[in-house]
Amino acid sequence: MKNVDYIIVGDGYAALFFAHQLLLNNKSFVIFSEGKKSASQISAGIINPVVLKKFTTFWLAQEQIDFLKKSLKEIESYTGENYLIESPIHRIFHDENEQKLWLKKSTNDGLKNFLNENFDHLNGVKNDFQTGKVNQSARMNVKGFFDGLLAYFENQGNLIKEKFDYSQIDITNSVYKHFSFENILFCEGMGVKENPYFSDIAVNPNKGHHIRVKLSEPIPKNITIKKKHFLFPLNDSLYFYGGTYDREQLHHEIDNSAVEQLQKGLSEFYPNNFEIKEIHFGFRPTVKDRRPILGRHSQYSNFYVFNGLGARGILNGCYFSKTLFDYIENNIPLPQEISIDRF
Repeated sequence: MKNVDYIIVGDGYAALFFAHQLLLNNKSFVIFSEGKKSASQISAGIINPVVLKKFTTFWLAQEQIDFLKKSLKEIESYTGENYLIESPIHRIFHDENEQKLWLKKSTNDGLKNFLNENFDHLNGVKNDFQTGKVNQSARMNVKGFFDGLLAYFENQGNLIKEKFDYSQIDITNSVYKHFSFENILFCEGMGVKENPYFSDIAVNPNKGHHIRVKLSEPIPKNITIKKKHFLFPLNDSLYFYGGTYDREQLHHEIDNSAVEQLQKGLSEFYPNNFEIKEIHFGFRPTVKDRRPILGRHSQYSNFYVFNGLGARGILNGCYFSKTLFDYIENNIPLPQEISIDRF
């Protein structure tokens, strides 16, 4: 029997950022990873403090950005890799009214650090009304992050590559197979619907598609372009374009209407030919009030959940991993805004 402080079930942003908190605090743990590509692992990796439809920001945006940059430096200290890509978002304006709204909002206290007042014109794409740059925006090297951290945890003996079997938990003795545990944390995204302890939490699937395309003519490097969706270069001469949002078509197959939507969206501002090389989709776990769900099981006091990260998985997963750790280890109450008890 091996004793661990934590069992973590899942391998997305919530799981890995929480594992990072455990490393920092010298806690022992194992991560159960089924090895399927989670929604986190096919995500765009956009780090963005602004809601680009309405030019607004969100709760704790600056704090989340700052905490992420600090955490990625800490992670670099043991993986040897920097996963932050300085690739600021340039939002293409649809018309003059959007330019005016951007400028007006850029004087707001909550937005002045994020909305750059100087507009840019980009070569290679249609942007008749120029673009607005989002200060402090960036991207994460998603593949690098997951490959690097999972390899590190595997080398350290923290990673167990198998599907977690709920029926093997001995609740009374806090034992799972040959592990005895102090706490168990479920970070399963939409997989939580199969979890007998937390299947009733208020997360809903939101299906997102993205395409990987080959562009016939290059676009400016080191930036992320946003109109309807995000466009940016990947390492292998392909570009990422996406992702869609769909709460209705929830089958586990490619949705042709989503692919058409992406083709049309890219054609609107990219005037040259492009070829779709790959199509990917995943299911984001979203919550009605757009905030994550964290907390303790009502009956089993060492069972916890960390879910509902939605489309801001990197920022939510990183920042609230510390909040959850402080709740479990230091009895610091969870903010009501993210507590499982709010529903």
